[in-house]
Amino acid sequence: MPIIVGLGIVFLLFYFDENITANNLKLIFDAKWSSVFVAILVLLARDIGYAYRIRTLTNQELSWTRSIIVIILWEFASAVTPSVVGGTAVAVFILTSEGINFGKSLAYVMLTAILDNLFFVVAAPVVMLLTDGVIFPKVATFDLQIGSSLQFFFFLSYALIAIYTLVMSYGLFAKPRAFKWFLLKITALRVFRKWRIKANQYGDEIMIASSEIKGKMASYWLKISLATIFIWSARYLMLNSLVSAYTEITVSEHMVIFSRQIIMWIVMLISPTPGSSGTAEFFFNQFFNEYLGSYTFVSSIFWRLMSYYPYLLLGAIFLPRWIRSKFFKK
Repeated sequence: MPIIVGLGIVFLLFYFDENITANNLKLIFDAKWSSVFVAILVLLARDIGYAYRIRTLTNQELSWTRSIIVIILWEFASAVTPSVVGGTAVAVFILTSEGINFGKSLAYVMLTAILDNLFFVVAAPVVMLLTDGVIFPKVATFDLQIGSSLQFFFFLSYALIAIYTLVMSYGLFAKPRAFKWFLLKITALRVFRKWRIKANQYGDEIMIASSEIKGKMASYWLKISLATIFIWSARYLMLNSLVSAYTEITVSEHMVIFSRQIIMWIVMLISPTPGSSGTAEFFFNQFFNEYLGSYTFVSSIFWRLMSYYPYLLLGAIFLPRWIRSKFFKK
């Protein structure tokens, strides 16, 4: 489904945009391969950063090999679920299957979500100040009577992320007992009543995990915070490398491109399509056309081929083997 949706949107962009012709596809070979090589290195560094963070989060309960497999499956889950949902529920299942109890698994996944969201919540206003108002592209197709709908979607997404982060932080750090109360209230409904005993158990485990997280040393928080900054910076610098493969850009333009990715990702977080398929390709064209010109279409394909589709392929390879190893042992 994600592949069909993504390729479908790419086909529609190709069909309806008069500026895109069959010759545009050949432009993909005009890239400076040194910049493409840098983009690949940055992408690999990002994945290593992910593995380092999950291993640090779990207090080295996962080996490096298991950490890499967990990240591949987690990225695969994110690629096949709508961005508005994400792969967090699957991530909890993966970690529990790796031998980490549910309470800790949920706490670790909640903590990664909080860290990732905090990056957006903090970075977005910072880059808006640094780029002096040029962070939003001028897109006529987005103009509505209530103003620029692109900015409207950004501030809507930003507000939802900030509220979501606040609630999660409150449940994990401040009042885990209140989170347990919420689970018990939900499972008091008839449709969820059969899970009430489990909800009570999970609530207890969350409180235990919360107490363990609260007792962490400052070095623990510093490591995972720096790892989060590194992960997202590497994700965005990969695209900066791809853009520089097709056109010469200044340092200030690098900054704007980096900043626009933060805004674009915040808007994409409310995408209803699997892995933001189609949505990502569409917004890429709106945000970076002024820098790439005729190379915009092929750059968007190259970007998704590097940052999205590999995880679908890796997931298809690793998921069946992982399921066999965890649930079909002799």
